[in-house]
Amino acid sequence: MRRRIIKTTAVLTTALVLAACGGGTDTGTGTATDTGTDGATGGEDQTLTLWLMGGDTPDELREYLKDTFAEETGAELVIEEQDWADAVTKLTTALPDASTTPDVTEIGNTWASTFTGVGAFSDLSDVYEELGGDDLLPSFVAAGDLDGAHYALPYYFGSRLIWYRKDVWQEAGLEVPTTLAEFNSAVAELRTDDQSGFYIGGEDWRNGISWIFANGGEIAVQEGDEWVSALSSPATQEGLAQFQELFTQASNAPVTEADSTPWVNIIDNDTGAPEAATIIAPGWAYWSIGLPSEEDPDTLVWDDETFGVFALPGVEEGTVAPVFAGGSNIAISAASEKQDLARDLLRIIFSEEYQTMLATNGLGPANAEQLDAFVELNPTVNEPAAEAALGSKLTPAAPGWAAVEGATVLEEFFGKVAAGGDIAQLAAEYDEQLNSLLNN
Repeated sequence: MRRRIIKTTAVLTTALVLAACGGGTDTGTGTATDTGTDGATGGEDQTLTLWLMGGDTPDELREYLKDTFAEETGAELVIEEQDWADAVTKLTTALPDASTTPDVTEIGNTWASTFTGVGAFSDLSDVYEELGGDDLLPSFVAAGDLDGAHYALPYYFGSRLIWYRKDVWQEAGLEVPTTLAEFNSAVAELRTDDQSGFYIGGEDWRNGISWIFANGGEIAVQEGDEWVSALSSPATQEGLAQFQELFTQASNAPVTEADSTPWVNIIDNDTGAPEAATIIAPGWAYWSIGLPSEEDPDTLVWDDETFGVFALPGVEEGTVAPVFAGGSNIAISAASEKQDLARDLLRIIFSEEYQTMLATNGLGPANAEQLDAFVELNPTVNEPAAEAALGSKLTPAAPGWAAVEGATVLEEFFGKVAAGGDIAQLAAEYDEQLNSLLNN
């Protein structure tokens, strides 16, 4: 997820406290029925609360939501911004109680399964087709699904992309790879004592899982009503072996590094050379990559001759590796007493106009129909970003996934793999740890 730091204690508290949110996910009043042909409810003298996380949604879009909501429903939309750092704790406390819950809330995509699994959100299956249906980003839809029903739908995405030094690659006689094997080979060739061919930390599982996904592996799978770890499956083992080889041969990053700011490594340092020829980072890294401006040396300006970007290729030529997409989902609180008005707000958020506004403000739209507007904004970055997003995968939609992240199990596991540990032995050990958390 984009720029989010989640305290271990907060995430574990979420998994425990939300279990007391109440059983079931009854939507209350269901869809709007007391309306005209546009489906909007009569909301005069009513107030609806929307929680947005951080400052990613621009003021222009917030004002559009408030104005349009007032025009279409007669009700007032109050938008409250929450900090990502303590959002889980606040949601945990507020969602179960009708007197404190936001009616509609943005939520980090990897949190969606945990909150959905304990009945925190309303079933949106009745309006799913109306809000976009199969045109909505599949991996984000899956994150908010439970037992075939839709509870948390995509809000916006941010794709992980490969950023590279064109000048360094060209000097080495290398071209953009078309397969994952070619990529691994190229970045290994570019590594020197002072330069990572590909900068990735050993514990950076959020990027490392792309090698698992590309080989058809999984972190965990659902078997009946239970989720089980899949680290020991042959396909996952193959992906882990590729990751281990990649780290060993191409990266100078610390084994113990998980989250980082790799864009600082691809720009020139004090010696006039980059510390990395290639990195993986979200699309918004574009604004942190460049050469010093002649007018202001402290300002970086993108240079097409020096830098380039592409989607991580898949195992087979012509395919894209499933990367872990950042971004958010959006949902209606099951405790909200304004289910109809909340659905009216979702109709506005998933409208063509608002989805286009997201796209033209650099946020990957939930609806694929508006991807053209997103690409046109900055084709250099957004064309591969759209390609990567359509093939992206999220973490398993297991009810205990928040507990998995909070326990930093995957950081430990990937770090030991990167350090050259026995993959089969480590997988068996960490299968047990994951199995104890996935269904909590």
